[in-house]
Amino acid sequence: MRRVLSGLLAAALVLLGAATAVAVVAVHGLWWGLALGLAATLATEIALPPGWTRRVAWALGWVAMVGYLATPRGEGDYVIGGDGPGYTVLLAAAGVMLSALATLPRRSTMPGTPPPPP
Repeated sequence: MRRVLSGLLAAALVLLGAATAVAVVAVHGLWWGLALGLAATLATEIALPPGWTRRVAWALGWVAMVGYLATPRGEGDYVIGGDGPGYTVLLAAAGVMLSALATLPRRSTMPGTPPPPP
């Protein structure tokens, strides 16, 4: 039962990360929108506890949505432009994923110690 709830939590956090990325991309053309979006992204990542089913799941949703929105559309244009704010969002995506993976808890190698929570 715990694995099912953990999986549901991870799925919800992937969707929340994707929704956060859509909001950031929607306002990244305005300087204050970019600043507010990146601040919200940073605050969310700090607030989530480290782990595969929490912080990494949210970061995966955020990065996947930014990657999807960075691809060219059928009309030949882009949602994320090739300007300073656009490159800032792309650089932030790399930072979000890197920091989520860098803060994963270490697995204990000592026999008899319980594993860390997911």
